[in-house]
Amino acid sequence: MSPGDSNPSRRKFLAGAIALTPIGAVAAGDARSGAPDDLRDSAPAPDHPTVSDYQPTFFTPSEWAFVNAACARLIPADEHGPGAVELGVPQYIDRQMGTPWADGAIWYMQGPFFDAAPEFGYQSPLTPKQQYRLGIKAIDGLCQERLKKPFSELSASEQDEVLRQIEKGSLTSPDVHLRTFFSSFLLKNVIEGCFGDPMYGGNKDMGAWKMIAYPGVRADYLEWVGQAKPYPYGPVSIYGKRG
Repeated sequence: MSPGDSNPSRRKFLAGAIALTPIGAVAAGDARSGAPDDLRDSAPAPDHPTVSDYQPTFFTPSEWAFVNAACARLIPADEHGPGAVELGVPQYIDRQMGTPWADGAIWYMQGPFFDAAPEFGYQSPLTPKQQYRLGIKAIDGLCQERLKKPFSELSASEQDEVLRQIEKGSLTSPDVHLRTFFSSFLLKNVIEGCFGDPMYGGNKDMGAWKMIAYPGVRADYLEWVGQAKPYPYGPVSIYGKRG
């Protein structure tokens, strides 16, 4: 997905992205990692919905400004519904930095590392935490060098162009592979935060599910499958909250 797409393209992307997002368990990391082994597959993660007064625990103020600005451009609010910031996605990403996933604890992280096709898996010694820290620093540094401002202070059109260049691989840094940071971490986490269950800190009030008419974890809509009309009821979260 490229930032700045037209509304029809954005709507098509949003409707399709839900298929890529685990609803019962977040792809980035298992928040239940502290539970006994025999309970992890049955007990839901703790409920940590989006809050209005959230303070980041991992990101510095300048990094937090970048995360909010990038989220706002990747999935902006429009007439169809809330964007990533309104859905609490920055909170979701910050919470993920406190999981074992962020330290690379659930991956094989030993060398050697090679430039390889994506099907060969992640090829970097950097943990997700390091990807974010180095990636944000590199992007802000490039923006300061070329445009005299950090990413968060650029205009929306300038931010879109920076993200496009990173996505295409034409904007690079010697310190971190920016294209990997963008596609494998930043964009992926924004999608997860938008469409995952709200207990992980994003998808505030199930706003993304409402926008694409996704029923959540409802188990009573079999009779609607195959019908050429919208499902008439709001979504339900894992914790039984109704949208």
